[in-house]
Amino acid sequence: MLDIHLRPLKDTLFDSITTLVPSYCSPLSITFCAFVSGILACILAISGHTVLSTTFWVLNRALDCLDGAVARKRTQSSDLGGFFDLLGDFIVYSAIPISCALAENDQNNARQVWLSVSVLEGSFHVNNFVLFYIGAILEKRKGSAKVKDDSRIQELTSVAMRPALIEGTESAVFFTAMLLFPSYLQQLSWTMAFLVCLGILQRTKWLVDALR
Repeated sequence: MLDIHLRPLKDTLFDSITTLVPSYCSPLSITFCAFVSGILACILAISGHTVLSTTFWVLNRALDCLDGAVARKRTQSSDLGGFFDLLGDFIVYSAIPISCALAENDQNNARQVWLSVSVLEGSFHVNNFVLFYIGAILEKRKGSAKVKDDSRIQELTSVAMRPALIEGTESAVFFTAMLLFPSYLQQLSWTMAFLVCLGILQRTKWLVDALR
């Protein structure tokens, strides 16, 4: 929902620091560092190191923005880089709620926590299916008047994605809250799952209308 509106601010910020990145650091190496930072955030979350896990998570988000900025600055953008970028994001996004649940020490509450996390992970799975089916349809119909006239579709990543209620910015906020306040994981998971499902309905409605 907020990604398109915040894109100019993000581009301005990270484009301005691309010159500080050494020439031997390729966009793909930055992507790899972002992934490692995300995994470290998950490992630290399991161990109960709230501040450190959040720090590495913030580093993951910063590097994730920086790799694309460097690629554009050096005209080194590629579909392979976009693939690894999204692959790393999806792995880390899926791992954070699970990592926070593994840190749960209250055995009496564990069942409810894992139920909420399971529903959240399931919503991710369905959302990803809808998201990339839409991407496939947009690619198939690229150049058609219906697609070109829809200004609400903007390619913020290497894959065309239909805007919805929960996108990258909102997801980052929820995951940050999970890492900072793991005791509220159950409430955060249920809330995020509900909003993701609303986004699925949004995208499904658009897809049904487009396929008609």
